[in-house]
Amino acid sequence: QVRLVESGGGLVQAGGSLLRLSCTTNERTFNERTFSTWAMGWFRQAPGNERLFVAHISTDGESKYADSVKSRFTISRDSAKNTLYLQMSSLKAEDTAVYYCAVKTRPTSDSDPDGYDFWGQGTQVTVSS
Repeated sequence: QVRLVESGGGLVQAGGSLLRLSCTTNERTFNERTFSTWAMGWFRQAPGNERLFVAHISTDGESKYADSVKSRFTISRDSAKNTLYLQMSSLKAEDTAVYYCAVKTRPTSDSDPDGYDFWGQGTQVTVSS
């Protein structure tokens, strides 16, 4: 069973702050695919809101972003460490949310959370204005 653990959240000020979220897994292989070829995503959920797409990395490493974070956030992975990252810059108050990582397991749109499994517990990001 794949287990994902997010970390790296915190309280930062809006503007020039940088934050890097990490998502580490206990498994190197899932469905005969190694971690380096997993399709994975980051989502976020603010209180009272639905879980929203943030970023996706495909099996061959191509990335995709929500318009609201494009050019500010970068998704990447370190296969040697079984870790997915979300580098966040120029943070805004509206980026405040709990951030989750997950593995894409179904052939849905990359931005559809229903296409993902093995959600972590999330990490809180709070951006003060």
